[in-house]
Amino acid sequence: MQRGKTTKRRQGAERDGGRGAGGQPGSSRRDNNGCQTPPDILMLKERPRSVKSAGKGSRLGTAGPGATRPGTAGKKPAGQAGQGKKRSGTEKCPVYQKCGGCQLLHMDYNKQLALKKQQVAELLKPYGRLEGIIGMEEPGYYRHKVHAAFGMDKRGRSVCGVYREGTHQIVPADSCFLENRKAAAIIQTVKKLITSFKIRVYDEDTGYGLLRHVLVRVGYHTGQIMVVLVLRSPILPSKNHFVEALRKEHPQITTIVVNVNDKRTSMVLGEKEQVIYGPGYIEDELCGMTFKISPGSFYQVNPVQTEILYGKALEYAQLSGKETVLDAYCGTGTIGMIAARKAQRCIGVELNRDAVKDAVAGARRNHVSNIRFYQADAGEFMEELVQTGERVDVVFMDPPRTGGSEQFLASLAGLKPGKIVYVSCNPETLARDLEYLCGRGYRMERAAAVDMFPFTNHTETVVLLSHKKADSYIHIDVEFGEGEGKIPVDSIAKRAEAYKPKEKVTYKMIKEYIEAKYGFKVHTAYIAEVKRNLGLPMYDAPNAVEELKQPRKHPTPEKVEAIKDALRYFAVI
Repeated sequence: MQRGKTTKRRQGAERDGGRGAGGQPGSSRRDNNGCQTPPDILMLKERPRSVKSAGKGSRLGTAGPGATRPGTAGKKPAGQAGQGKKRSGTEKCPVYQKCGGCQLLHMDYNKQLALKKQQVAELLKPYGRLEGIIGMEEPGYYRHKVHAAFGMDKRGRSVCGVYREGTHQIVPADSCFLENRKAAAIIQTVKKLITSFKIRVYDEDTGYGLLRHVLVRVGYHTGQIMVVLVLRSPILPSKNHFVEALRKEHPQITTIVVNVNDKRTSMVLGEKEQVIYGPGYIEDELCGMTFKISPGSFYQVNPVQTEILYGKALEYAQLSGKETVLDAYCGTGTIGMIAARKAQRCIGVELNRDAVKDAVAGARRNHVSNIRFYQADAGEFMEELVQTGERVDVVFMDPPRTGGSEQFLASLAGLKPGKIVYVSCNPETLARDLEYLCGRGYRMERAAAVDMFPFTNHTETVVLLSHKKADSYIHIDVEFGEGEGKIPVDSIAKRAEAYKPKEKVTYKMIKEYIEAKYGFKVHTAYIAEVKRNLGLPMYDAPNAVEELKQPRKHPTPEKVEAIKDALRYFAVI
């Protein structure tokens, strides 16, 4: 994963007590959901004042001039130092212009927020007003998931660093202004140890070598640290001595995992894992709950802003304790479990098997008994809910950067929940999905942006959608039968039959037809691919996720013909 790219996919400022020197989250209030109370949303004018000219009273979340947030008195505003001169970005990072991950590192932080607010507001303007953007108090070293690539340079020398944006060229880097300091130090120790242990790094061109990547995850509240060594083969030379040497330098490490990726692929993690020290996972706290984090689990990388993001989502939902809640794209179940405390029952749906296992374990760990998790495609799962007549009051959706798939959004509109709380990591696909949903009976009630990724182009947005209700009603008296002024019943029946809408052909119907006739199953993505190739009308959203564990597969000729046959049977073609 490149620095600066978001995959549900980001990390927080380090804390005192052996885990860094960032801001103390304990200074913030917490709402009755257990989440950090979001500060007042920053309402920037067209020409925002710089931090230097605005003074302390104009920091994020302040009520007005002269006011300060609890626990922040005396702190220096982010970006205040060096305001008098133009910053190139290289003062914070020597590889700034080579890496490309921090697109806004050269810009004052308040100006970044103004820019992001303007961009999101413009995209959402056709559907409603953006309330503002919530920034970080300490916008640095916030990523608590840190990835380093190992490889060979053009001269055949071992290098360790980050991928240049949009390429697989490794830019050597010893530290990063966005990354947790402790995690970065551990990676540098690994870099030193592989030389003394004579471990060869992986060469993408030849396919030889052992060490491909190092992934470090740090629990913001717990301080637990997981190190994942991604190797081409499961054999780590002098494994026990390597673990001993690494923990001697960093005794805070609580678990070390070897992940095996023996395929020539751009994916970081492989499917096989071997725990060589500790339990194989770490735990962290979020909104008053404890969550298990495995090497491949999705868990937001900026814990400070995640609490604010989820707090805002729960605020928008306004749960009363009587609702049935669906958490789509639920990952390890964070939003669902937090919402379950305020709902009658909650359902979590996630395709990733490992994430579902962690979610189930998390529900047990936190004694949440009114939530159930299902490993399934969220769109297909909602289709089944519609067909069985299941009622859902509130849907939380947190899709990948590609947004909701065609099937997902169609199923969501068919389910007709009273409220949809959309958490988006891509404002462009959010706007596209809003166009679809607002054309099917929904309207945007509220929206706020949260700066999860300072110094990058990326922004998270929370949107509340509610089902429209009629503004007024017209009463019409109609008399049926024979005679003047009456409507003949026979003519109504004929017109109803003539204008009867065609039965909606769902992916499930196509799958069931193929399995019954041909004896094999086809994936939803295969059906979507064949429809696209045939030029059939499609909602403009790939049925995909940002990162796949394996390269995308395509349907065999036999399955293509079976899908075409099903489309003919249902008169689609």
